[in-house]
Amino acid sequence: MGSSNPDGRSARDGAGWRPSRRAALTGLAAAALTPVVAGSALGAAGRSPAPRAADPDLGPHVHVFDPATPASEIQAALDSAFDTQERNQFGTERVAFLFKPGTYTGVDANVGFYTHVAGLGLSPDDVVLEDSHVRVEADWFDGNATQNFWRAAENFHLVPRDGTNRWAVSQAAPLRRVHVSGDMTLWNGYDGWSSGGFLADSRVEGAVVSGSQQQWLTRNSTLGEWAGSVWNMVFVGVEGAPPHHFPDPSHTVVDTAPVLREKPFLHVDGAGAWQVFVPATRTDSAGTSWSGGGAAGESLPLEDFHIAREGDSAADLNAALDAGKHLLVTPGVYEIEEPVRLTRDGTVVLGIGLATFVPQGGVTALTVGDVEGATVAGILIDAGTTNSETLMEVGTGSGGGSASRPTALHDVFFRIGGAHAGKATTSLVVNSPHTIGDNLWLWRGDHGSGIGWETNTAETGLVVEADDVTMYGLFVEHYQKTEVEWNGERGRTYFFQNEFPYDPPDQSSWSDGGTNGYPAYRVADGVTTHEAWGLGSYCNFTDDESVVAERSFVAPEGPGIDFTDMVIVSLGGKGTINHVINDLGGPAGPTENDGIFYLTSNH
Repeated sequence: MGSSNPDGRSARDGAGWRPSRRAALTGLAAAALTPVVAGSALGAAGRSPAPRAADPDLGPHVHVFDPATPASEIQAALDSAFDTQERNQFGTERVAFLFKPGTYTGVDANVGFYTHVAGLGLSPDDVVLEDSHVRVEADWFDGNATQNFWRAAENFHLVPRDGTNRWAVSQAAPLRRVHVSGDMTLWNGYDGWSSGGFLADSRVEGAVVSGSQQQWLTRNSTLGEWAGSVWNMVFVGVEGAPPHHFPDPSHTVVDTAPVLREKPFLHVDGAGAWQVFVPATRTDSAGTSWSGGGAAGESLPLEDFHIAREGDSAADLNAALDAGKHLLVTPGVYEIEEPVRLTRDGTVVLGIGLATFVPQGGVTALTVGDVEGATVAGILIDAGTTNSETLMEVGTGSGGGSASRPTALHDVFFRIGGAHAGKATTSLVVNSPHTIGDNLWLWRGDHGSGIGWETNTAETGLVVEADDVTMYGLFVEHYQKTEVEWNGERGRTYFFQNEFPYDPPDQSSWSDGGTNGYPAYRVADGVTTHEAWGLGSYCNFTDDESVVAERSFVAPEGPGIDFTDMVIVSLGGKGTINHVINDLGGPAGPTENDGIFYLTSNH
C-alpha cells in the first residue's frame, strides 16, 4: 500500500474527497535503537511504600514508567525511540513503553515503526496522560501516511494538549481501549493520504475527523461525532456512529457485533502484581467493554506466562507451552525453526512491541490445535526466504472451537517481502469453527527489499475451511492468486480492504484459466450462507497498465448470500476491474466511471 497526494486538491474538510493518484514506494533503513532504562516504582512522598511485587524482567526493549518517573526521563526515552523508528520501516528494532496506573503530565509520544505504547491499568481511565499526545505523524514521508504501518497504542486516558490527537496511519496500526477527552484526526492534516486503520473498544468524547483516510473500521466504541468519508468507512457496534449511508458518504453501519472477544492486555494491580486480563466472549454488543465498570473476563498472573525474549528459539517456546505456560512475547525478531504449537484450551500468546516471528527453512510459524478459547495477539509473522506452504494454521479440521469459547486472533499481521525476499504459498488457514479475526493484515509486499513477481511469491492470503468464522477488519493485499478463499458456512466479514498485486508483468501471467485475473474474495460454490459488510478492492497495475481483473468478488447466488456496500477503484487509472461481484457492477478503469464504482448489494 502506498499513495501520493491527490492532484493538488484539498482534503481539509474531511468529507467527499476522491483521491486519484499514487506515488512510487521505497524501502527505508534505520540505525540501531539505544535502550533507555525504565523508571522504577516509588512510594508516595512522606510515606513508606507498602511491600510490592517486583517488576518482571521484560528485557531491554520494554520500558516501564510509573508516575514518580521524572518527566524528562520519560520524554528522553520516547524521543530516542522515535529518532530511530520514525523511518525504520523494515528494520529489526522493536520497542514498547508501558505506563503504570496514575497520572502523567506533558507526555509527547510520537509513535514510530514497531513502537507500542500501552497503559497498565485494568481500565483505560487508570492511566491518565494529561496535556499530552500519543500521536502518529507522516512528516517523514511528506505528509503521506500510506506507509505508516506496524505500531500500536492502547489502554490509557488521553487528554490532548491542544484538544486534538492525530493518529495518521494505514494498516497494522491499531488503536484500542483508549479514552480520548478531545478530538482525533486520522490523517496528516494537509494534502497527504492515509489508507486504512482500526479503532476498537474506545471512547472519543469529541469528533473523529477521517480526512483523507480511504477506509477505516471502528468497532465497539463510543464517539462524540464522526466527520468525513472517502471510499469505505465501516462502523460495527458503535455508539455515536453516523447514519448508515452508502456511497456518498460511504458509511456502512452495523448496530451490534454478533460475537467477539476483546484483545487480552497486561495490567498491574494495587499490590504491584503483573497480570494479563483475558476478556470474556460478548454477543450482540455495542459500545466499549469497560464503560460500565469492570469488564467481564479473568486475570491470569504473569507467573503463568513464559516471558519470551529475543534469542529464544521455537523449541524454548514450545517447551514452555508443553509445561502449561502461556507466552508473553517481548519486542524482538524471533527465528522460528519449528512451528510454535498451541495445544491446550485457553492458551494465550500475547506479543508486545510488534514481536516478530520469522520462519526458517519453510516451516509454518505458528499452529493452533483443535482447542477452545485460544488467543494469539500482537504478533507479526514475516515469511522467511525458503517458501512456507502456510505461515499460520488454526485447527486441523478435526474438532475444537465453540460458540462460547471461540479462538481469537487480534492484531496478527503477515508479511511476505519488504524486509527480505520472503515466500509463502498461503499466509493463514482457519480450520477451527467459531474462530474470530480482529484486525488482520495479510500483505505481500509491494515495496522494500526482496520485491518482485518471481521474488516474494505468495498465492493466497486467507483460506477459511471452518464454519461460523467471523472477521472484523480484514486487510488482504497483493497476493498473486485468489486472495481470500472462503469455504465454510455462515462466514461473516465486517470490513474488507484489498489491493490486487501491483506487479503482474502481463495478462497471461495473471489469469485464472480463461478468466482475466483472480478475485480478491471468493465464497465457494455450495456455500449457502455468508454475509459481508463494507468491502473495497482496488487495482494499481503499475508493471502493465493494460491488465484487467474480471471481478473483485465471487459468491454463489442465493437468499443466504449477502454482500452489503462494495466499492472497486482503479487507482490513477492503472488497470481495470470489470465487475464488482460476479457479473454485477462496474467497470472501474482509466476511462470508465472516473475509476470508481460503488454497489450497495449483490441482490
